[in-house]
Amino acid sequence: MEKKEIVVLAGPTAVGKTAASISLAKAFNGEIISGDSMQIYKGMDIGTAKITEEEKQGIKHHLLDFKDPRDSFSVQEFQECATCLIDHIHSQGKIPFLVGGTGLYVSSVIYGYEFSDVKEDAGFRERMEAFARKHGAEALHEKLKDADPKSYEAIHPNNVRRVIRALEVYETTGVPFSEKGTAQKESPYDVTLIGLMMEREKLYERIDYRVDLMMEQGLLDEVKRLYDSGVRDCQSVQAIGYKEIYAYLEGRMTLEEAVSALKQNSRRYAKRQLTWFRNKMDITWFDMTHDAEQKVREIHEFVEGKLILNSE
Repeated sequence: MEKKEIVVLAGPTAVGKTAASISLAKAFNGEIISGDSMQIYKGMDIGTAKITEEEKQGIKHHLLDFKDPRDSFSVQEFQECATCLIDHIHSQGKIPFLVGGTGLYVSSVIYGYEFSDVKEDAGFRERMEAFARKHGAEALHEKLKDADPKSYEAIHPNNVRRVIRALEVYETTGVPFSEKGTAQKESPYDVTLIGLMMEREKLYERIDYRVDLMMEQGLLDEVKRLYDSGVRDCQSVQAIGYKEIYAYLEGRMTLEEAVSALKQNSRRYAKRQLTWFRNKMDITWFDMTHDAEQKVREIHEFVEGKLILNSE
C-alpha cells in the first residue's frame, strides 16, 4: 500500500517555524497539525506563542485550543489525534504539515510509536504527585536518571504526568518505559523531514525579545487569569512561561526575577530541542540565521522535489 505523504517542520522555539509553515502550506495546498504540547490548551495563548487568526492567513490549523488547562494530555493521545487528522487531510486531497518543537510528540507520529499497555497504579501516582508538589518537577525528573536514562533525556522535566508514567512503568514492571514504547523500524508515512536551526547567539536574542514582547502583550494578565480561576498543580501550568509567573504571583520571585528565569528556561529548552532533533531524527536542516526569506524559498524547492501528490 502506498504510504501517505506528510511534511514535518521541526526546530527550537523562536526559530521561525510559524512563518515558514504558513508559506509552505499555502504553496502546497496543506493544512497544519500543531506538534506543540502546550498550544492544545484554551486560554494559554501568549505564553505558548500560539498563532493568531490573522497569522494563519486562512490556513486551517489542527490541535490548538481543544483542552481545558486543568486536563492532562499524553503523547499517546496526541499520536491518536494526529494520525486521524493525517488520514482526514489526505481524504481532502491536501498535504498534512506537522509543525512543532515537542520532539516526542512529533516522533510518536512519524515513527509510529507503539506504547506500553501497563496498567496505572493510582497509589504510586498519588505519591509521585505529592513529591512533585513538595520538591518540584525537576526533583521528580531526577528520579528517572538512574531508573530510565533514555526517558530522562527524552521527557521534559515540566511534563510531570509523563515523568510519573515513566516511573510508574519501571516501578510496576522493572522494565524502562523507554523500552516499552517502541518505534516501528520503518515510518508508516512518506515523510519529508525539515529542521530549522539558527546560530545560538541570534536564536537566544530572538528568544529574549519574544519574552519581552509576551510581557508587553499581557502575559502577566493571562497567567493571573489562570491562577485566579484555580488552575493549580496541573500539567499545563508547569510549562515555561507559566511556572515562572506563578512563582511571582505566589511571592516566590519578584517580577523581574520571573522574567529573567523565563528567558533562561526558554533558552535552555531551545538547546534541548535542538539536541533531541539532531539525535533522534534524520532531518534535512536549513539555517535561518541570515536571509530567512531566501531560506524559505530553498525549503519550497526542497519540498517540491519530494512531494508526489503535488506533482500529479
